[in-house]
Amino acid sequence: MASRTTISKALRLCREESSSVLGFATRFASTYSLPDLPYDYGALQPHISGEIMELHHKKHHATYVANFNVAMEKHAEAESKGDAAGMIACHSAIKFNGGGHVNHSIFWKNLCPAKDFELPSGELAAAINDQFGSLDNLIAKFNPTTAAVQGSGWGWLGFNKASQKLQIETCANQDPLSTKGLVPLLGIDVWEHAYYLQYKNVRPNYLKAVWSVVNWKDVGERYRAAKA
Repeated sequence: MASRTTISKALRLCREESSSVLGFATRFASTYSLPDLPYDYGALQPHISGEIMELHHKKHHATYVANFNVAMEKHAEAESKGDAAGMIACHSAIKFNGGGHVNHSIFWKNLCPAKDFELPSGELAAAINDQFGSLDNLIAKFNPTTAAVQGSGWGWLGFNKASQKLQIETCANQDPLSTKGLVPLLGIDVWEHAYYLQYKNVRPNYLKAVWSVVNWKDVGERYRAAKA
C-alpha cells in the first residue's frame, strides 16, 4: 500500500501538471483577430483605391494576424516546456507579424474618408505649430523622410514622453514604433502593397495624396492619451 507521502507527492505533481496544461490552453485561447475597417474599402477614393484597401486589409493584414497567432502558440508551447531556446527562436516572427498587426491596426484608424477630413485642432494643432511652424511644414519634413525608407517600412509621427515633444521617425519592415521608444500617433505604411497598384513606384505621389484622408481626430486622441 502506498505511503501517505507517496500519495501526497503524486497529487501535488498532478496539480502542477494540470495547472501547466490549463495555463497553456488559456494562452492558446488568447488569439488575435483581424479588426474591421471603420469605413468601406472604397471610402478613401480617389486618394487610395478600393482595390488596394481590400487587398491590404483582407490579404496582407490578415496574413500578419494568422502568422502572429502561430508564432504566439509556438512560444506558449515552448514556454510550457521550459524551452528557452524555443522561446527565443519565436521572437523574430512575433516582432515581424505582431508588429504588422499592431501597425496596421493603428493605420486603419489613422485614416478617414475625405468627406470626414478635419484639420488638426486643440492641443495637437498647438504642438504642431509650436514645433514645426505649421502643418504644411510638418508634411514637408515628414514626406521626404518617409520616402527615403529603403525597401519596406513605415513613416511615423510619434510622441516622445521624455522630451514631451512630437517626433518624426521611420521604422524598417514591420518594426513597431515602440522599438524606438516613442508612442505612435500617426503611421503611414510605405510597403509597396500600400500603394503600388495605384501609384506604381512613385512613392512620393502616394505620400502627397494620403494627407487628404488622415484622421486628425484619431491622431489628436492618441496625442492626448500619450500626454496623460
